[in-house]
Amino acid sequence: MGGGLFSSIMDGTWAEASIVAVVAGVVGFFVVVRGATFAAHAIPQGAFTGAAGAALIGANTLAGVGAFAFLGAIVIARWGRRARHDVVTALSLVGLLGLGSLFLGLSTEYAEQTFSFLFGEPLAVSTAEVLPSAAIGAACLLLVAAIFRPLMLTSVAPELAAAQGVKPDRVETWFLLSVGAATTLALPVVGALLVFSLMIGPPSAARFLARRPGAAIATSVALTLATVWVAITAAYFSDWPLGFFVGTFGVAWFVAGRVAQARTARAVGRQRKERASSWQPVTLGS
Repeated sequence: MGGGLFSSIMDGTWAEASIVAVVAGVVGFFVVVRGATFAAHAIPQGAFTGAAGAALIGANTLAGVGAFAFLGAIVIARWGRRARHDVVTALSLVGLLGLGSLFLGLSTEYAEQTFSFLFGEPLAVSTAEVLPSAAIGAACLLLVAAIFRPLMLTSVAPELAAAQGVKPDRVETWFLLSVGAATTLALPVVGALLVFSLMIGPPSAARFLARRPGAAIATSVALTLATVWVAITAAYFSDWPLGFFVGTFGVAWFVAGRVAQARTARAVGRQRKERASSWQPVTLGS
C-alpha cells in the first residue's frame, strides 16, 4: 500500500482506532464484570440492521448504526425487567437481524458501506470522521464516570447496592446505552462481528491481571489499545483481514490472563505451604 503506515492518509485510522480502543476498554470491563456478554454481542448485530436500513433509504449509515444500537439497548433493558434477560436479548437479536436481512433484500444496489459495518474498514477512515467519534466517545466515558459507583455496586455487590437505595434497573439502562455508544464508535473500525471480541478479550484478561477496579480498567484500555494498534499494523503489511488479528489477539489476551492468574495462584499456594511448614508450635519448657 502506498503512502506509508504513518502517512497523513492514515491519521484518521490511528485516531479513530485509538478512540474506539479506549471506549471499548472501559465499557468492556463492565461488560465482563456484569456478565453482559450476550448483550454486548446482540447490540452490535442489531446496529448493523440500522446501517442496512439507512443505506436503503439513502440516509447516513453511521446515524442508522447509532439509532439501532440505542434502540437495541433500550429494548433489552426495558423488556428484560419483565422477562428473562437472556430470552429478551436473544429475541431482540433475532428480530433485528431478520429486519436487517429484509433491508438488504429490498436494496437494489450492493451497499458496500453497509457490509463494511460487518467486518470493518479501518484503513478507509477519514479525518472528518474523527471529531464526531471523539464527541461520542467522550459522552460515553462521561456517562460511565457518572454512574461508576452504582455500576460497580450493582455488578459486584447487588445486595449492598439495594440496601443503599441504588435502582438496578436504571443503572442497567444507562449501562446498556454506554454499550450502544461504544458499538456506534467501533463498527466502522472493527465491524459488528468483532466489536464483541474487542470488548471481551482484553477486558477479560485485565480482570485476571489486576485486582482493583481502577487498575483493571487501565489494564483493559492498555490491552485494547495494543490490540487495535498491532492489528492495524499487521493488516496493513499483510493485506490480511483486520478481523483475523483482532479476534486472534482477543483470544490470546484471555489465555495469557488465565495463565498469569494460574501462576499467581500457584505461587501464593506455595508461599502458604512454606509458611505452614516452617511454623513451629511453642511448647512449655519442662
